[in-house]
Amino acid sequence: MRRVRRPAVRQACQFYADRFPRGVAATGLRPAHVCSRRPKRGGALLTAGETGKPRAAGVKFWTPERRATLAPVSRRVDKPWGHEEIWAETPRYLGKILAIRSGKRLSLQLHRKKDEAIYVLRGTLRLTLENDAGDLEVTDLGPGASRRIVPGRRHRFEAVSDCELCEVSSPEIDDVVRLEDDYGRAPASS
Repeated sequence: MRRVRRPAVRQACQFYADRFPRGVAATGLRPAHVCSRRPKRGGALLTAGETGKPRAAGVKFWTPERRATLAPVSRRVDKPWGHEEIWAETPRYLGKILAIRSGKRLSLQLHRKKDEAIYVLRGTLRLTLENDAGDLEVTDLGPGASRRIVPGRRHRFEAVSDCELCEVSSPEIDDVVRLEDDYGRAPASS
């Protein structure tokens, strides 16, 4: 049995459901208990409450089948320039790690609604970003550097060396207007 705090219950259940073929149960209490086997007593997991007395709690039970219907904790999306690891996807925000291979670059693009911020984790990123005057400026960013990219600004990421960056944004994952693309995905490059 493993203890996790309440906000992590759903993610923990999803994580453990992949690893235990019989499923996962969680109380949803504070702190929550997560176990690797089906609870006894008709779907309730007996836990020791704050007072130390055992009590039945409302339990959600994740089987591998139910797990498949839920959004994954994280997922990898392969791209021609590397890959993305989407680690958070909610109605309010999106979080992902972009791994860009050396010498590769993403589309010159803009977003109509998506507001994003990036933080370089490792390597060197060449950021092309439109300034207030409408001109494109090129800046090399190393580990620890960050930038915000507001909606409507043209931008492009290029890896000077293999790099990883953390991107946190508003949730509009498909809001991409490609202006130029090395891989034939922009209207002008088709």
